[in-house]
Amino acid sequence: MSEKHYSSERGAQILIALMKAHGIKRVIASPGTTNLSVVGSLMSDPFFEIYSAADERSACYIACGMAAESGEPVAISCTGATASRNYMPGLTEAYYRKLPILAIPANSGAYNAGNLVAQFIDRRTEPNDVAMVHVDVPAVHDEYTAWAANVAINTAILALKRNGGGPAIINYSNEYSADYSVKELPHERVIDRITRDDAFPELPQGRTAIFIGSHKTMSPKLTEAIDSFCATHDAVVMCDTTSGYYGKYRVNSSLIAAQGGHTSLRDINTLIHIGEISGDYYTIGIGCKTVWRVSEDGEIRDFFHKLRYVFEMPEADFFRHYSKKDGAKDEMLRQCLAEEAEIEAMIPDSLPFSNPWIAWQSAKMLPTNSILHLGILNSLRSWNFFNFPAGVETSCNVGGFGIDGILSAIIGASLASPDKLCFCVVGDLAFFYDLNSLGNRHVGRNLRIMLINNGRGTEFTNYGHLGHAFGKDADPYIAAAGHYGNKSQKLIRDYSTDLGYEYLSASTKEEYLEKAAVFFSPEQRPHPMVFEVFTDSKDESDALEIILNLKPHEQSASGSVRLAVKGIAGQILGEKGKKIVRILREK
Repeated sequence: MSEKHYSSERGAQILIALMKAHGIKRVIASPGTTNLSVVGSLMSDPFFEIYSAADERSACYIACGMAAESGEPVAISCTGATASRNYMPGLTEAYYRKLPILAIPANSGAYNAGNLVAQFIDRRTEPNDVAMVHVDVPAVHDEYTAWAANVAINTAILALKRNGGGPAIINYSNEYSADYSVKELPHERVIDRITRDDAFPELPQGRTAIFIGSHKTMSPKLTEAIDSFCATHDAVVMCDTTSGYYGKYRVNSSLIAAQGGHTSLRDINTLIHIGEISGDYYTIGIGCKTVWRVSEDGEIRDFFHKLRYVFEMPEADFFRHYSKKDGAKDEMLRQCLAEEAEIEAMIPDSLPFSNPWIAWQSAKMLPTNSILHLGILNSLRSWNFFNFPAGVETSCNVGGFGIDGILSAIIGASLASPDKLCFCVVGDLAFFYDLNSLGNRHVGRNLRIMLINNGRGTEFTNYGHLGHAFGKDADPYIAAAGHYGNKSQKLIRDYSTDLGYEYLSASTKEEYLEKAAVFFSPEQRPHPMVFEVFTDSKDESDALEIILNLKPHEQSASGSVRLAVKGIAGQILGEKGKKIVRILREK
């Protein structure tokens, strides 16, 4: 018989490598075929102490006793049929006693659920009190599934000691490989969770930046802590309209990152990630070597696929810890601001009449201390390219990231802050989606809505979008063109005025600038306002293409948009999205 080493199954290699990295050495193994790749691999590694128990119920209780006595985590491995069910009494005991038991029941693939496959138990849901978390590890066939496996396993192992500890379940998908010839485990990224009671790691040398997704209104203390951190480490804060940070080191990075060949945001070594979901697809594609996530929820959010630490603590505590009182560095900030100004100065006066042109002309018109809500996605992207006056609060429904509820959200904001002017920029599909909210009897005169009406979901016909490849064929079913009056000049005018709104409209740059002076006036008007701006989808697409290719770079003019599209597709659709982009490009 040939000498046995590790299984050729990459998922098993990732699992075992991370168990070793996290110091889990004791394993109770029960016999079975589905878990053979795991147990067979463990047997070849002298790091592990392996014990045998044929009864899975007994195996789990043995692990409980071992964990309680040693104070260390214990792993248990079994096959996929009722064997895994027999873990439940012991896991229940571990849950209520907070014992770190890592259960690794194998299966033949979650896709077998409901298909009468022998020796398969549907474990897609677990009782509430058998594990702190349970994760599924897919069969690993490419870098994307390898990343998913790494994150899932790290998440489960970290749960063993979080909030006092407890059991965790890893549902491992077996591939029944008979190849045990792999002599070395892969180097796997370890994710660690740091709390205020732990020793803090040393911040790596090299360029450092902060990326803020959507964020609640920041307190002055948090802003001060971020500024102090940046002054200490010569860092900048990469923001979009939803980030909520308006301190000294703010960089509106979208316009720079969109160029593809950007320089001032290159070579980020450590990216500090705070906040939630972001719609700034250009900045999130800049790349970095490692990510430190800071959030009070302490959850594993590996958005950039580079996560190393999760700091479970208030953000201000983190930034104060890594700051010095006498910091005064701002070289990177000056580089970024200079490049941002340079790129904006390249925008031609011939930029077509479109949402990007409107944002370019109007961002600085917003009255100070006003509120701006932006629609998903064309409006958000267009206005992300530009800076607003100090004191303008901005927001977008990036949580669910859908087009519904945009008007309702700004109405809610306007009711909560009746003394502030509340603006909303929204496309026609999203506007009509939430049309009924305009008739709400509580709407006050501080509400001002700008409707960008191009007669379709222009996002799906924009330069760089996957739907752009369909040309005019995208209109009927992909972009949903022709609905809601098909750019009627009277429909919204009559509807809004009947409801008591002041109505404005524009179809050219000249008309827009004339009416915009009224729409953005800082004085309260007698009535709420609707400003309908009619644009053309081709102009929208052409304007975006110009914005994305303002600055010359090493790539071809189309190279930057391919980079941007690949980043967007990757974030939305994962590796499959990137493959679609490659296929369309080849055609």
